[in-house]
Order: sequence, then structure tokens, then C-alpha cells
Amino acid sequence: MRTEPKLTRLDRVFARLDREPERPAHIDVPKMSRHRIVLFAATLAFYGAIVWAVVITSWLVRLDWQVMFFRPYQQWSEIHWFVDYYVVLGQRGPTAVMVAAWLGWRSWRQHTLRPLLALGVSLLLLNITVGAAKYGMGRLGPHYATTIGSNEMWLGGDIFPSGHTANAVVTWGILAYLASSARAQRWLSAVSAVTSLGVGMATVYLGTHWLSDVLLGWTAGLLILLGLPWFEPLIARAEAWIFDLRDRLRARGRGTSAVTAGAPPVAVTPLPEREDVAARSPRTPIYLAPGPHTTRSERTPVTPAGSRRPPHPERHPRGSTPSARPLTGG
Repeated sequence: MRTEPKLTRLDRVFARLDREPERPAHIDVPKMSRHRIVLFAATLAFYGAIVWAVVITSWLVRLDWQVMFFRPYQQWSEIHWFVDYYVVLGQRGPTAVMVAAWLGWRSWRQHTLRPLLALGVSLLLLNITVGAAKYGMGRLGPHYATTIGSNEMWLGGDIFPSGHTANAVVTWGILAYLASSARAQRWLSAVSAVTSLGVGMATVYLGTHWLSDVLLGWTAGLLILLGLPWFEPLIARAEAWIFDLRDRLRARGRGTSAVTAGAPPVAVTPLPEREDVAARSPRTPIYLAPGPHTTRSERTPVTPAGSRRPPHPERHPRGSTPSARPLTGG
């Protein structure tokens, strides 16, 4: 009788991905075209201009202070509750979980690991670039500002550029980057732009970021999305390595199963019979009475050694009829 091999959960996942090993033809991998390179260079120049405008305490810093003194959270306090919830769309944890769930489903449907790997690479680039800029420039936020009109740079802060804004641009923009049609790409680009714009304005409204922080956060996120095609070969190699590792582990598991199936049978020595064990036993167990088994009424009473009770010469076993005693006068 032929039995099918039992697949593990990981085998079933990769079997699903193996149904269509090649990526669908209508999904194009973005490349660093001349147009994209020009956009990347212009965005990088704009990034440098914002940093320079803040460093020299230009009109941009004065605008930051004017917005801070305006205190939007007091001017429009009735929408404070909504902004508190909306700004969550820029937090790393919730957005990464939501986008990863959607891209995981895309990976399952398209039989490729590229969507999840692209998300992982983009978030890694976001952590490296934005994190290095935050701690390198050390700007303090509006709630911790020390001198009115100053740029608050290199004072130990970590808000320049805005992480919420950059994260919103990357996590929602990756959906447009991985879109499978031009129409979907246009719609998703508009949705991600509006969402990230709202997140940036929400941080300014709450007073947690300067306006220039938000501008630099938008630029930093856009730089990551524009430069992501440079990492497509790395993503393809990582995908191939994962599938190759899967194949090697599967082959090793099959080899172990074949060795186990072809092993010679092990001889099993039967246990000896109980009678032989009892015959070889040098001593009788302590809980067994020696000799043939007798009922309690047939046993002769025995006075234990060292007992203080004197022996009774006329004691009879139970169940026997005692003889008549001779009457003695006294």
C-alpha cells in the first residue's frame, strides 16, 4: 500500500508558492530609469536644502516658531481626539503589521516572496537613514525648546526628520511601488500621499514636531521609495536563496527518511517465562508464605519469640471442638 508523505505547514506554504515559480508577466519590477534618477537627485538636493536652511537659522526656522506659538491644538481643540487616532497611521508597529498582512496575502496569491522582502528592505533603509539623521543632528522638539528663535540643533534631541512622516511615506507608498497595474499605482500613490501628508500635519498640530521636521520626513521617505529599485537585485537573490535553502532542507529530510526506511530490522529477544524467573530466584519473596497455602483456620497459632504472653497448653485451633475439661476440686 502506497502512502503519501506527510507535509509540514512550511512545506505546504512553499508548495503553494511553487505552483507558479515564475512571477506573473503583468507585474513589472521597477528599474532605475533616467527619469527616476533625475527625481532622486532633485529630492536629494531638496533634502540638503532643508537641512541647510535649518542649520543657518533661516526663514524656515522662524516659520517653525510662528506655527509653534500659534498652538493649533488650542485653536482647533474640537478635532484633538480625531488627530490622536489619525497619527497612529504613522507609527511603525501598527502600520507595519497592517501592510505586512496585505503584502503577505499578495505573496501568497502571486507565488513570490518579493512583496514581503521589498517591505523588509524599505523598513531597514528607513531605520538606518532616518535614525542616523535624527541622532546625528540632535534637534530638540517644540516641547523641549530652550531658546526662542534658535534652531535647537545638536542638543541631544531626536525629532529631525520626523519619523512618523517618513514611516507613513514608506509603509503606505510601498503599496503603490508594488502595484500590479498602472491604474492601481496611480490610485495608491494618491492615497499614500494624502495619508502621509495628514500624518505630518497631525504631528505639527499636536506640537510634537516642527514644520521643517515634517518637510524633511516627507523627503526622506520619498528618497527611500525612489532608490528602492537599486535593491531589486538584492531582493531577487534573497528570494532565490530562501527557495534554495528550502530545497536543501527538504532534500535532507527525504534522505533521512530513506535511511530510516532502509535500515535492517532489529532482533528482539523475548522475555523469559515467569516460571523460569521464579525457578532462578534464590530467595522466596517475603510476602509469600512458605509451603502449600492453607486457610487461616487450619494454621497452628504461633507465639512470637520474646512475647510476654505465657504459652497456653490447652489452646486449640479455631474451628475444632475442644475436649471437656476435667473438673478439679479445690
